[in-house]
Amino acid sequence: MKPLSATLRLQFHRDFTLDHATELVGYFASLGISHLYASPLLTARPGSMHGYDVIDPTRINPELGGEPALRRLVEALRREGMGLILDIVSNHMAVGGRGNTWWLDVLEWGRRSPYAQFFDIEWNSPDPLLEGQLLVPFLGSDYGEALQQGSIPLRLDAEHGALYAEHYEHRFPITPPSYGEVLRLSDDAELRSLAQHFDALKTEPAPYQTALQLRAELAKRLQDGATRQRLEAALGHYDSTTEEGFRRLHGLLERQHYRLASWRTAGDDINWRRFFDINELGGLRVERPVVFEETHAKIFELIGEGLVDGVRIDHIDGLANPRGYCRRLRRRVDRLNAGRPAEAAQDHVPIYVEKILAAGERLHDDWGVDGTTGYEFMNQVSLLQHDPAGKAVLCGLWSETAERPEDFMDEVRQARQLVLTGPLAGDFETVAQALLQVARHDLMTRDITLGAIRRALLELIVHFPVYRTYIAAQGRRSADEPFFQQALAGARTTLGEADWPLLDHLDRWLGGEPLRSLPPGPARRIRRYACVRFQQLTSPAAAKAVEDTACYRSGALLSRNDVGFDPQQFSAPVESFHDECLARAEHFPRNLLTTATHDHKRGEDTRARLAVLSERAEWFAGKVRHWRQSTGDLRQELVDGSAPSAGDEMMLFQVLLASWPPELAADDREAMGDFCQRIIQWQEKAIREAKLRSTWSDPNNDYECACREYTEGLLLGEHCQALRGEIAAAAAELAPAGVLNSLTQTLLRMTTPGVPDLYQGTDFWDFSLVDPDNRRPVDFAARRSALDLDARPEHLLSRWQDGRIKQWLIARTLKLRLAQPRLFTEGRYLPLKVAGEHAQCLVAFAREFEGSWLIVVAARLAAALLGDSPIPQIAAERWGDTRIQLPDALNGVPLTRLFDGNTVTPKQAALHARQALGALPVALFQITINSSGDQQR
Repeated sequence: MKPLSATLRLQFHRDFTLDHATELVGYFASLGISHLYASPLLTARPGSMHGYDVIDPTRINPELGGEPALRRLVEALRREGMGLILDIVSNHMAVGGRGNTWWLDVLEWGRRSPYAQFFDIEWNSPDPLLEGQLLVPFLGSDYGEALQQGSIPLRLDAEHGALYAEHYEHRFPITPPSYGEVLRLSDDAELRSLAQHFDALKTEPAPYQTALQLRAELAKRLQDGATRQRLEAALGHYDSTTEEGFRRLHGLLERQHYRLASWRTAGDDINWRRFFDINELGGLRVERPVVFEETHAKIFELIGEGLVDGVRIDHIDGLANPRGYCRRLRRRVDRLNAGRPAEAAQDHVPIYVEKILAAGERLHDDWGVDGTTGYEFMNQVSLLQHDPAGKAVLCGLWSETAERPEDFMDEVRQARQLVLTGPLAGDFETVAQALLQVARHDLMTRDITLGAIRRALLELIVHFPVYRTYIAAQGRRSADEPFFQQALAGARTTLGEADWPLLDHLDRWLGGEPLRSLPPGPARRIRRYACVRFQQLTSPAAAKAVEDTACYRSGALLSRNDVGFDPQQFSAPVESFHDECLARAEHFPRNLLTTATHDHKRGEDTRARLAVLSERAEWFAGKVRHWRQSTGDLRQELVDGSAPSAGDEMMLFQVLLASWPPELAADDREAMGDFCQRIIQWQEKAIREAKLRSTWSDPNNDYECACREYTEGLLLGEHCQALRGEIAAAAAELAPAGVLNSLTQTLLRMTTPGVPDLYQGTDFWDFSLVDPDNRRPVDFAARRSALDLDARPEHLLSRWQDGRIKQWLIARTLKLRLAQPRLFTEGRYLPLKVAGEHAQCLVAFAREFEGSWLIVVAARLAAALLGDSPIPQIAAERWGDTRIQLPDALNGVPLTRLFDGNTVTPKQAALHARQALGALPVALFQITINSSGDQQR
């Protein structure tokens, strides 16, 4: 098997199966990919387009072709010497519906179900209506209304001898001890005699197996058509549209292990952990050994057989103990790896975690993982490509236009309060109640009230600067302490002074004091529980507030609003980028490096073009003011000019400029129609995520319709032809500098410390928007036929619009990575100093391993140097005296440029930019110096 040198992420679903991927393995190998990186493959909810809603972790999804198709894919990969990395979902499963047998068993048996311990359920609720019951918030309306309308009918599953309530796609099993009352209403003597046996289950200490036998007996009797008809007739007594049926069905449902409720109750009353605020995804307690084994059995089988060569862990911060989970997983996969078949032998199984790292935060190096999925690298490249000079102009324009805060953190704090008192209110209350119990276990704090705890806890989380901390028996880890103290300091600025003492208690309770300092017993257990639930709350609070709210409310420059980004930070100098690369080389040299994902808000080339606005801020400000004036009549026709809002309109202008396809003509009616639909889809999501004028839970149809009509008028209306042409021309003007950014971004991803990860389709230009736009079908046939490693770069660059120049750059660089894997995984990273007239417009570094050298040079912030060039090529003379200082070992050594074969000889250990950059705005130089000091090509 090839060493891990580059991955390619594929999104599998029923329209792109494992067999579809098998047909493309040859192309991926030609591109230089060493490992495919698959979205979750275990059985998900029928029709799932992403695989994160697993309903059966014990088998490969039949919609994707099942295990036979997986084996065919692996066989094809092995023929090319390639491996497979699999995304796995340890934090949650899909619940609701009728497909998850584990969840249905919990509904049927409550605490007595063997799967009750699998889900993160709080059975002891302070709400008397929920004591010992599971809140099931899947009704489309209030419970009483749904009952009255007859939309929760009682049903019979004759084949399995089961009774259940139904609400559209949802199935709610009736617990067998309740069957007796239904059977007694039938006109069948045998069924009535069976009723008493079901009644006996109420007092039987271990009724599970007995119930299975009784249900089998009931199913056997129901094979007789007349018997089945008599039982179905008995169900008519539970017709809740009648007064008597209403009473009977309500009484039956009240005696179940769950309480049916409207979906709107979940935010406040939920008594089980979800993935974020999604009712259909229930949290798992994977920290329990039995849950770990049952949910990972198939994964371990695939690793042991040599079918899977690495794993990616989704949403690691959702787990109770990420460190413990990762270390346990590492031990297991290492043991399995040692016993793999010879044809699938490998030295190491990589494990990656999906983790959002905040500014100044590092992944802990004792988890036993190889790194993150690379969101932080995406942020680092973005910061490198933003001009700090544009920040004041763009932030001022945003504040002037949208009348929203310039400070992104103001939006974040408002959004955190919104989600903690709204969709995550129930989770927040769970933590507050747990902390109240902590207080009650100490005489010195027992007078602290729940209200005071709520106030202090809210402000603490509102100011939390990271997704979560990691509290162990010895307390908070030292690396996390500055972040917690930052949150405490922030809370003191907004919390009433009378409640400040509560913050000191929270500091102590939430990891400031070691858990092991408490004697074993209830006090330690409740403190541990409070710590775990606190950590599992701060993570979704951050995600929902930052990624899913503030990033859609703040629009100074949308290229700085993406998953894993810190939009508060606008740009960073080259030195910061080098520092991050040096740290990664030291701690996680095999960290994934990504610039596009299935979760990004804008495609990698969309962001790259949008970043150019930081260099042309005054130009953009003028365009916005002119366009807003030009659309006045259009807005006036729609709701008296009130839609879209000024902020939503400014965001729309940015998205149009950034995502306008290079080949799209403003007068191409059909193509414009397709583009318009993509923009409308993005617009609806953006408006609802912002939660200012519409939401997913309560859509403002009037406002959304007005925005949609505005966008259609702008992109398709006859009266907007001139303005549409202006926007198209402006996008074309930005495009060459955007392409330059894209090529630099692409090369940095493949040459800095780490493992480059490509997202499906990004071997051509990626002008996508947020999902589902970034998950559209990929034309792999066009990519396969276009690949030509021998093409001349100047020819490709002159026709940059077709994307082949990007594909060629990827393939040529990955070919080098495959040829010299140790240079990239073990080689030193040496930042190179750039001096001269345009020093700020270059990033340069060297990689070295045992005498093999690679020099990387790439342009940045170069819009002014490009001028009005229609292609992303900077004229050599424009670089002036700009030069790169080389290591002394390369002084006077001829350097061969990899992409065109030309040789340049540096003088006085300096490589001039005009020499370094040929046909492309990026360059690679490769040289090998043997032990005697002689150079080798």
